[in-house]
Amino acid sequence: MSGTNFSDPGSSALPAEALGLTVYAMPEPTLLDERRTRLGRLKMLLVLLVCASPVVASYLSYFVIRPQARTNYSELIVPVRPIPPKVELALTDLHGRSVDPATLRGQWLLVVVAGGDCDASCEKALFLQRQLRETLGKDRDRVDKVWLITDSKPVRPEVLHAVTSGTPATVLRAPREALARWLEPAPGHTLEQHMAIVDPMGQWMMRVPTDPDPARLKQDIDRLLRASASWDRPGR
Repeated sequence: MSGTNFSDPGSSALPAEALGLTVYAMPEPTLLDERRTRLGRLKMLLVLLVCASPVVASYLSYFVIRPQARTNYSELIVPVRPIPPKVELALTDLHGRSVDPATLRGQWLLVVVAGGDCDASCEKALFLQRQLRETLGKDRDRVDKVWLITDSKPVRPEVLHAVTSGTPATVLRAPREALARWLEPAPGHTLEQHMAIVDPMGQWMMRVPTDPDPARLKQDIDRLLRASASWDRPGR
């Protein structure tokens, strides 16, 4: 049609220089970012404290707030000693396979320490360990038996049969020096002379006297189980 001006479609394209992109540097972290990071860490710490509060409260109630209401037979370990990591306490089963110490968490533990040949005092300790657990009645499933062997000697078959029959004990080998740094014996005594009580968080918290009185030791265990009843449950 006359008088109509058709423009070249290409004429509306932007100039080449208009298509360039400008790249700006990333902003440096601001004070606000740092505050947010600190706030996030604080919130995480508060969550951990809330999770641990039942454990702390039960221990405070038993050991601090009402000290006149109890007389410990076993020696309380203050502060408690967490089970060492795998790199510090190299546990193995009887087949030589590595065992992570963290797998022992989740139950109260009655720990006997002795050599693989298991002399008369070792047999007595293992028998007491078994009897104590069986006398706990409905709470016995909250307690595990552990025998930590401090040498490479073979375990006598009759002893192994005794500790693995019924409700079996956990039998592991542990380097004696590393174990002694965790379950430190009392002055003038050896590591093998004590039974140890470890809480479900993997913390050594009581050293049993040598040649213990079964009735008084059971009282210690009963009190610990009552104090932890609100947060500890059977099984790992």
